[in-house]
Amino acid sequence: MYKQKLYESPGMRGRTIDVIIKTLHEKNKREEAHSRRVSVLCKELGMALNLTDREVEELKTVGLFHDIGKIAIEEHILNKDGKLDLDEWEQIKRHPEVGYRILSTVNEMAEMSEYVLAHHEKWNGEGYPKGLKREEISIQSRIITIADAFDAMTSERTYRRVLSYDEAVKELKKNAGIQFDPYLVEIFINKVLLRKKF
Repeated sequence: MYKQKLYESPGMRGRTIDVIIKTLHEKNKREEAHSRRVSVLCKELGMALNLTDREVEELKTVGLFHDIGKIAIEEHILNKDGKLDLDEWEQIKRHPEVGYRILSTVNEMAEMSEYVLAHHEKWNGEGYPKGLKREEISIQSRIITIADAFDAMTSERTYRRVLSYDEAVKELKKNAGIQFDPYLVEIFINKVLLRKKF
């Protein structure tokens, strides 16, 4: 009983999450690099929006943890060359829910778990897992969606070529109002990307 209480303590759960994220990153170095870049982009977009220091710090953390649910996806699927089949795609689509379940076990991460759950929702309501749209999606999740997509487009992936900075910006603009919050896309392009050197 004592052992069970110890295991269920918030500190132990927090350490367990650290172990899970480290295991995912050791298993897949590309995922680690992606998460670190998404974390930085989330932080910078939060700063550009004049969010509070606490909110910016939270965005930085959730950017790092947004794909923690991929720990449950088989490595051959994560690293597959070419298109995923229907079953593989369904497995990939489960990662926000798995991430939510992992993070929601720690009180201090309960709110962040909600942001992770919704980071593949789309502005037009055609995302997953809940089909939320517009402001039904938290601003934090909308920020992660943009940072995640931009980094995915401009980074090495096994299933497609890397897009140039200009091509990625064009894609963000094309999908503003469809996948992405159009206001946040504008801030991201004009206040975050224009300050960076690509």
